[in-house]
Amino acid sequence: MLRTALRNVFAHKARLLMTVLAVLLGVAFVSGTLVFTSTVSEAFQKSSQKGYADVDVSIHQSYSDTPEGSPPGPAPAPITQRTLDRATQLPGAKSAIGIVSGPAAVSDQDGKLIGDGFSNVGANYYAGEDGKGSDPRYPMKAGKAPRAPGQIALDSGTAERGGYKVGDTVRMSIEGPVHEEKVTGVFTTDNGSVAAGGSLILFDTDTAQKLFAKPGEYTEIHIAAEQGVSEEALKQQAEKILPERAEAITSEELAEDEAKAITSGMDSMKISLLAFAGIALFVGAFIIANTFTMLVAQRTKELALLRAVGASRSQVTCSVLVEAFAVGAVAGLAGLAAGIGIGAGLRSLVGTMGSVPSGPLVIEGSTVVASLAMGIIVTVLAAWLPALRASRIPPVAAMDNVHAAASPRSLVVRNTIGALLTGAGAALVLPATSMEDGMAPMGLGAVLLLIGVFVLTPLLSRHMIAAAAPVLRLFHVSGELAHQNAVRNPRRTAATASALMIGLTLITGLTVIAGGVQQAVEKLAAGSLKADYTVSMAGHTELPPQVEKKLSAMDEVTTTSPLRNATADIGGVAASLTGVNGATIGKLTAPDFQQGGWAGLSDGKKIVVDTETAKSQGWKVGSSFEMTYGDGEKGRFSVGGVYERDATLDGIVVDNSAISSHMSKVADMQVLAKTESGAGAEVKDALNKQLGDNPAILVQDKEDVAEDASQTIDVLLNMVYGLLAMAVVVAVLGVINTLAMSVFDRGQEIGMLRAIGLDRRAVKRMVRLESLVISLNSGVLGIGLGVFLGWAAGELITGLGLDTYTLVVPWGRLGIFLALAALVGVLAASWPAHRAARLDMLAAIKKE
Repeated sequence: MLRTALRNVFAHKARLLMTVLAVLLGVAFVSGTLVFTSTVSEAFQKSSQKGYADVDVSIHQSYSDTPEGSPPGPAPAPITQRTLDRATQLPGAKSAIGIVSGPAAVSDQDGKLIGDGFSNVGANYYAGEDGKGSDPRYPMKAGKAPRAPGQIALDSGTAERGGYKVGDTVRMSIEGPVHEEKVTGVFTTDNGSVAAGGSLILFDTDTAQKLFAKPGEYTEIHIAAEQGVSEEALKQQAEKILPERAEAITSEELAEDEAKAITSGMDSMKISLLAFAGIALFVGAFIIANTFTMLVAQRTKELALLRAVGASRSQVTCSVLVEAFAVGAVAGLAGLAAGIGIGAGLRSLVGTMGSVPSGPLVIEGSTVVASLAMGIIVTVLAAWLPALRASRIPPVAAMDNVHAAASPRSLVVRNTIGALLTGAGAALVLPATSMEDGMAPMGLGAVLLLIGVFVLTPLLSRHMIAAAAPVLRLFHVSGELAHQNAVRNPRRTAATASALMIGLTLITGLTVIAGGVQQAVEKLAAGSLKADYTVSMAGHTELPPQVEKKLSAMDEVTTTSPLRNATADIGGVAASLTGVNGATIGKLTAPDFQQGGWAGLSDGKKIVVDTETAKSQGWKVGSSFEMTYGDGEKGRFSVGGVYERDATLDGIVVDNSAISSHMSKVADMQVLAKTESGAGAEVKDALNKQLGDNPAILVQDKEDVAEDASQTIDVLLNMVYGLLAMAVVVAVLGVINTLAMSVFDRGQEIGMLRAIGLDRRAVKRMVRLESLVISLNSGVLGIGLGVFLGWAAGELITGLGLDTYTLVVPWGRLGIFLALAALVGVLAASWPAHRAARLDMLAAIKKE
């Protein structure tokens, strides 16, 4: 039986090719994801370890002693020159380096920001106490290190992207103000910010301290141990000199923390990519099941003969499963090889973008095992039911030309099961739309609904294809034959349509959800905004108060309000505070007040609060409470208004006068501005000019704010389309495979049609029309089911707090999806139609 199974694999290798390709694509997706994420994780970890190669112990400020949910309290004591001097003299310490860093951005020669805002960092080049030493962290590639004010060094990646060389003058921003500095050197580094696509700018230590801290203060100290001294022993010595609320940590612990953060970030990407790979394999499973079902039907006499000569049912089942195992193993190996290629390609792609450190390709043993196991398990499981059907073929079928077709009773059973599954799915999905924790039941219901509709496809497709009959008659004999072929074998039609239907269901559902979310986010982002412009840092870092003052000094600007963030303790619970100009905020925002309003906020004794915080605290207009600021001071306030939160305002809103004196450093997160003539290109240019054409500052009108929010959704949706394209490709292979096997199955019939006068062109048209109508049937079912699931998910999203969500049915895109389904049908039929037209009439007629 084993030899028989293997012989059958080789005998039907052409018919199994599409099945192998379907599994291969899914496995390649899985293995490519695993190879890529493993490679990137190891590259970042090795880069992190290189960054700590000359560090054994680090001293830095710590908030780890703050209980979770509590405000941070007083700022930690600064790390001063005295601490650095003492660290240098520690027993077992070889050397100590003082580090000071903060946000800094540099523009290219066209004035555009280089690198991602959050990863743009400035730091000091530590040249020792005499200023003449070298910093081992930053070897100079060209020029010399900065040793005086007005001098900087750029990392080689930033210098290349900006087109800078030693001797050039660059424009840069440090927390708002624009500086012009001279490049004295270009260096190489393993710094994580640079590896993530950001930039690193080095200053001399005195300049860096003035910019990012205070003279004589550092943000961190790195200590190197003498030979023979362990990190733990040096850490114990360092703990004796720690300032208040500072901690000492070994380089091994630092590397472990970074490795955990890197692994956590890559795990999120890995899970997302594997989910889409799973979808592709799920779709591929239908193709496998359909292929083996048709192979079993075509080999009825052969299998019956095996039963007649003594093969048991279990032996027949095992022979089919052995064929599936062989197919899965081949597909798994080929998919692994393709996945390694995909991983290498992705690694090279992100490497050219400069966002990942260099490193070797990593192929773990678990990746090899997972890829092979995935290919084999999916294929064997999908072939299980066809194998069971094969074992039930009676020996007497060997004497018949064709084994009995599926009886109407079996279709009734199938339709009953499908109706039960569909009903169960709908019964889970509909109540889940109003549940607070309805994601799990909705997900289960969606799966049951998808399977139920698939099982019901023979019933549904018969009526839908019948509706297309008048159009098919326009193609005369070919159209009539295509209609009869599509409805004659509803099981085969359902199998052909299933994979494409699933892909379109997912794409349509996600499109509907994304459309509603996009509109909701746009409303949240700019819905309550009355200001003409918002001003913020590109990297979402702090703005200096001077920005708001510069804007207020403009004749064109009529109203401004800085937005500041702070924390406080209210009844032992940490609370977020947003500071505003209480006298002007009402002219710049219009939140949806449920109670009260802005009146009295400028007095510094009232607050307005969002509905969720008010509910959790039991507050209403007039409620009074006490809060403790971060510096330990207390203040008493009353509630003046309760509003629905949005993207501009959230939490407790107070006047800036109530919090500024309690902040260790007064800084704004955003400035709202209203101008005399409203938003316009000239006004925007004037605002940018007033701020020194700063590359790190974003000046945005309401359209820009809404566009930023919608662009994020567009990017995510396009990524999802790209990932789901794999499932659609697999579905196309399924249509090609089923049609090709159908042509083989109906070879005698096609030969007879050719013999009585149907020409080759008409045969091709018949196969193409059959494929077209089946694909359109898939499109209608998939789009309809996708819209329903998208609506249900939207209702759940609304219940979870996104009140601005409304159902958006993108009719234009749905029309494109239906047209793509038709195109898939036409293209998928090309090879089977050509094959059908080329059949030898006499050979086909003689075929048993």
